[in-house]
Amino acid sequence: MAQNKALMNRRNPVIKRIVKTQLPKKVKVLSRNASDYVRETSQDIHKIKRNFDPSLHPFEKAREYTRALNAVKLERLFAKPFVGALSGHVDGVYCMAKHPLKLTTIISGSGDGELRIWNLSEQTTTWNISGHKGIVRGVCCSPTKGDLYYSCGTDKTVKIWNPNELSDEPINTFIGKSTFSAIDHHRSDLIFATSGSQVDIWDENRSSPIKSFTWGADTIHAVKFNQIEANILGSCGTDRSITLHDLRMNSPLAKLILQMKTNAISWNPMEAFNFTAANEDHNCYTFDMRKMDCALNVLKGHVSAVLDLDYSPTGEEIVTGAYDRTLRIFHSRKGHSRDIYHTKRMQRIFCVKFSMDSKYVLSGSDDGNVRLWKANASEKIGPKDYRERAHLEYAEKLKDRYKNLPELKRISRHRHIPKAVKSAQNTKLIMLQSQRRKEENLRKHSKKDSIPYKAERKKSIIGITK
Repeated sequence: MAQNKALMNRRNPVIKRIVKTQLPKKVKVLSRNASDYVRETSQDIHKIKRNFDPSLHPFEKAREYTRALNAVKLERLFAKPFVGALSGHVDGVYCMAKHPLKLTTIISGSGDGELRIWNLSEQTTTWNISGHKGIVRGVCCSPTKGDLYYSCGTDKTVKIWNPNELSDEPINTFIGKSTFSAIDHHRSDLIFATSGSQVDIWDENRSSPIKSFTWGADTIHAVKFNQIEANILGSCGTDRSITLHDLRMNSPLAKLILQMKTNAISWNPMEAFNFTAANEDHNCYTFDMRKMDCALNVLKGHVSAVLDLDYSPTGEEIVTGAYDRTLRIFHSRKGHSRDIYHTKRMQRIFCVKFSMDSKYVLSGSDDGNVRLWKANASEKIGPKDYRERAHLEYAEKLKDRYKNLPELKRISRHRHIPKAVKSAQNTKLIMLQSQRRKEENLRKHSKKDSIPYKAERKKSIIGITK
């Protein structure tokens, strides 16, 4: 039998190949232990092998869109920006300053002449004193000496305070010729600037100003040092002007005149030449001091005069407070606010500040309260687990990827605002549309180029003097 089979194989090579293929083969398999890929601290996270081939995931975009939609809805659901109110003042809070070296310390001044230093983490007053016989118009902190605080008021005095001393008397008192409206300290030198009938530069060791600047304005109501180019400072006057000064020169650098009065000025802490001005025409204008014939950006949204503004330490965001009793947060390169904060009891907002870590926003209003808000309304306060942080980062990426879709845009932009603000917005919109329509009709029925088109960023500028 065996001989016949061998003879058959020799004669028929096809049968020989078939017989060889039917013989069993030895299969080698890679073997891995799953416990080698699990963290020791958490045994519930297992390594999952995924194939990212798009052809295997036809519904990937649909799933991501649903997740992005849910993330936006949850963001609006958990948007509770109000943290707390720091009560203690019996009159309106008209000025406020954050400490440049201490994260949780701010100082505020009220209309009855009282000064208070607050601890933000505990929301309590650590020091208070009746420092002036009138309204406290300006306060600031010393970046060089961390325990010194400066205040000025309508009683024509500038006082330096040290809360660590047991005495209630100021360390030093400077007497001016007229009332003071604002004060700001140099970043590194022992000098500070005040505004009133003129801009005065003071040395801490001298009783009279070492330099004074004036340029046509009856009253200068705001002054602010540049934090990068520390020798440059800006001021705002009642003649609708924004004036730039250089400590190394005896005369001002330039003067920009707008259509309406500027109430406050703030320098970008990351871009040395850029500053933003809060104006009476409900807008804020960002300028480059090297070329001020056109605004870099116009921040719109308020329905009343903007009284104060402040940059975040990152230079990416701006907080504004206005006479319409609302607080708005803008991206520095966008024209409309990303969020609006308000409460039923909050009155006119006279001063606003970003915290030194960009996490919180402070507002001082006419009702005597300093309010603490989250800069990101839906952000969780407190420590977050690694997996929670990863989930939140994934949700942010999804929202950014699908932010232009109509449903996500509608939900993310929706805000509940007071009825008075809403009706004022509608009225303002009708007025602007009517004005625009009138200009178009005049341009249509006039000679060609007799009524030139003027860009929105140039409309408010009247002239520049150097």
